[in-house]
Amino acid sequence: MATQTHTTNAPLSQGALLTPGEVAVLFRVDPKTVTRWAQAGKLSAVRTLGGHRRFHEAEVRQLLTGVPQQRTGE
Repeated sequence: MATQTHTTNAPLSQGALLTPGEVAVLFRVDPKTVTRWAQAGKLSAVRTLGGHRRFHEAEVRQLLTGVPQQRTGE
């Protein structure tokens, strides 16, 4: 079984890192939207050595607490 390793310039002590796809699932948006948020400065991103964005899970979870829950139609 292979393990997946995230290589970043940030110290790993800051917690888990999420991909744009993982963040998108949490917010129920497209991964491109997450990338746009990062470009606009609404969400801070860490770049891997390969140039991919990763997001700090703690920051994402904190932002999620301010997002209103989706209502179900009656």
